[in-house]
Order: sequence, then C-alpha cells, then structure tokens
Amino acid sequence: MSNVFILVDLQGDAVSKTTAELATAGARMGDVTAIVVAAPGKSGAIVSTLTGPISSVISIESEDLATHGVPAYADLISQIVSEKKPSALLIASHAFGKEIAGRVAIATDSGIITDAVDVAADGTATQLVFGGSTTVHSKISHGVSIMTIRPNTIEANTAAASPAIENVSKSVSDVAKKVRITATQPFVKGGRPELTEANIVVSGGRGTNGDFAAVEGLADALGAAVGASRAATDAGWYPHTHQVGQTGKTVSPQLYVACGISGAIQHRAGMQTSKTIVVVNKDAEAPIFDIADFGVIGDLFAVLPEATEGVIARKS
Repeated sequence: MSNVFILVDLQGDAVSKTTAELATAGARMGDVTAIVVAAPGKSGAIVSTLTGPISSVISIESEDLATHGVPAYADLISQIVSEKKPSALLIASHAFGKEIAGRVAIATDSGIITDAVDVAADGTATQLVFGGSTTVHSKISHGVSIMTIRPNTIEANTAAASPAIENVSKSVSDVAKKVRITATQPFVKGGRPELTEANIVVSGGRGTNGDFAAVEGLADALGAAVGASRAATDAGWYPHTHQVGQTGKTVSPQLYVACGISGAIQHRAGMQTSKTIVVVNKDAEAPIFDIADFGVIGDLFAVLPEATEGVIARKS
C-alpha cells in the first residue's frame, strides 16, 4: 500500500482542522504519515492532539525555524521526502503551504498541483480553474505527487489518532540559512473564526457603503467569519486580510452569505465552491444571483438586522 505524507497544519502551536481533512484525503491513497515540524519542545503537544486516519508521525524539531522561516521548514521537509520517498505529499492550500509545496517540489524534482478541491484514490486531483468556471482533473507523473488542498473542501474523519511516532534529527542546510528573519509580529486572533477555515462566512461588498456593522452583527449571531469583496477592501472599508476572491482568499464554507456584492468573476472565483450560497442584494439583476441557492432581493440594511434578530431568537 502506498505511503502518503501530510504536513500537519498549525495555527500558532495548535493543530488546525485542515490537518484531519488532509489525512482523510491521504487515506484514500494509502497509509498516512503526518510530518510535524516544530520548535524544540513543541512537537509532543502537537502530536497528542492529532485526529484523523494517521498511522504514523515523523517529528522534527529545530531551533532554526524561528530564525530562517519558510526556507528552513521546506529544507527539513525536503530531506524527509527525499529519504522516505512517499507516493504523495499533501499540504494545506494557503500562502505558507503553497510556498512550502513549491520549494519542496523543486528540491525533490517532483510535480506539483495547487488548490485542489478533491483527490481520488489513484492520486487524481480535482481543481476549479478560470475563476471556477472549469473543472480540471489532473495527475502528477513525475516524482512525488505534491498537492495543496483547499481547506473545507473535504469532509474530515476526526476520529482520535494513535500513531506510531518517529523522532528524527535533521540539520537545516547552509543554503536555507541564507534567509534570516530579523523581526516578527505575532498574529492577533480575534473572536471570530479564521476566514479560510470557517464553516460559515458572511461577506460584504460595495452595497455596504463602508458600513459593515450589519454584516458583522449577522456574522456574530451565526458564529461566522467576516469576508469582504475586493471593492470593499480597495475602498479601505475592510482589511485586505478579509478579501475573498481571485486576488484574495479562497473559501469553501458550508454557508456563504453575500451581502451587497454584485458577483464579479473576481469574487466568485474565491467562494463559489461554498456548499450553500445565500445572496442579499437590492439589484435583482446582480450576477451573483446566478450561483445563489437562496436569494433575497432587498436592502441589506433592512434585511440583515431582521435576519440577525431571527437567528438570535432561534438560538435562545
């Protein structure tokens, strides 16, 4: 049976739920080995919280990670992949994950597929390209099959894992040490879920006129993340870190609520894989209604407060 590696995805020192999604996808192809790359003394706590069909763990700790960043991570992972020669390596598809994947692919002379939304048992990946208008099925034919998988696109098996653990010692190469991190600013996590991993996302666009209070109110009532269209972020109404779209973040939540968003292809490319799409827009001809499962033609400033009250009343 093939041996499939996944890179444990972390938010700070905590394992993200995307890791279980990667493990579930990997188990379709073979036995899953999780790679944990962490600072000294951190890997034990990480391994103890792993879930999903993970049969074994390769744990690497290095004090060079904090100083040399992504090149150090990629160098250590490349050494493991070159030595163990798995059939595939699955990584979460976000900025950090895609940079790691690209570096490992070059270092190991392997093929790479990014932003896959599904993986079959034979290693065939499914991607949505050209703004989500075209579905592509592709398979890597050279080296290790390195793939990045979009969070929330695979239903995870979250059963507790009890893997065999192998602690390995590797040194970061001198080439990887040519990059040096001189200062960092810790990410400040707010009270809402992380946008790319949220089960529910409520987004606002040009129709908010810069007032996101109603959008945030509904999001908080639903326990959702807040997103924004490019028009809203370019206008300075909401931080660019919350932009959903082709040049922003790609999300695939169970529920996506688009408020005052026209539905240009740039935005649709980042959210149309959502399981259920609800649209609130006073323009009945807005293109986003074409992909909506449910639509409300009305002013978001009238609709959202009523919806928020309804959600709160239902929860109580």
